[in-house]
Amino acid sequence: MIRPFAIAVALVAPPALADDHDEAGFGPAGVLSSGNKHDLPPILLSAGMPLAEAPLTLRSGSYYEIEIEADGSQELALTAPEFFRAIWIDEIVIEGLEIRPLGLDSVEFDEAGVMEIGFLAIKPGRYEIQVPGGGESQRLAVTIE
Repeated sequence: MIRPFAIAVALVAPPALADDHDEAGFGPAGVLSSGNKHDLPPILLSAGMPLAEAPLTLRSGSYYEIEIEADGSQELALTAPEFFRAIWIDEIVIEGLEIRPLGLDSVEFDEAGVMEIGFLAIKPGRYEIQVPGGGESQRLAVTIE
């Protein structure tokens, strides 16, 4: 014998999003909205010089833009395979050209120039961005909380 049963559905308003940047929650563009966008201090590539003044602390779910600037003093690369796999790269801009990659392992500057990377921090953890063979001063610690 099949017994009829009833399913009760309660319509409940969703809880307010806990967002330090926008009390009303994300806008129509979601995580890519301007209220969720942050500019980071630039990374400076110069022979034997530190990459940045302090480590970076990022928030998972936040959108960031960072400039990487090379002074041309030496051909220099930045490697960060684990970090690049912990973020979603929206775009890389080089001299007005926008690149939308599926992934990234490293970048290299053969001469002076500026590159901007826009990305969404995703996977919490501790990562390093470094110049290969550059020593401790040419490493930048990045934490995604």
